[in-house]
Amino acid sequence: MIFGQDRNELRQMYFDAWRKSRLGDLLSPLEAQIATVIEDHPEYQSMMNDEQLDQSFTPEGGETNPFLHMGLHLAVREQISTDRPPGIAALFNAILVKTGESHATEHKVIDCLAETLWEAQSSNAMPDEEAYLERLRRL
Repeated sequence: MIFGQDRNELRQMYFDAWRKSRLGDLLSPLEAQIATVIEDHPEYQSMMNDEQLDQSFTPEGGETNPFLHMGLHLAVREQISTDRPPGIAALFNAILVKTGESHATEHKVIDCLAETLWEAQSSNAMPDEEAYLERLRRL
């Protein structure tokens, strides 16, 4: 497993990757991916400098969890690079042709992924890859 179960360890990976990136230090491939996602989200960059491990982000408070959001970007990028589930790379590219912008396309895919993950969690089941791909086809 790339990420541990500890929230603080996961967040520290983001902080460390961002700090190393800003300093020009050598990054591991994963750190480089994380730093790129942070670069794509200027609204989260000051938070990466503050390194507050214990901050909570609640939907009830109208907040988006930036770590979850960026993690979903990483997941989508990994899915596309490995074409897993099979066919997602072609679907992503088809959506990209419509939107014309990679980051916006990732957000559309993230919405579908989040819905699929929520359904799986709600039913205590594995995510339904075919339902996920069908959501993407409808975009």
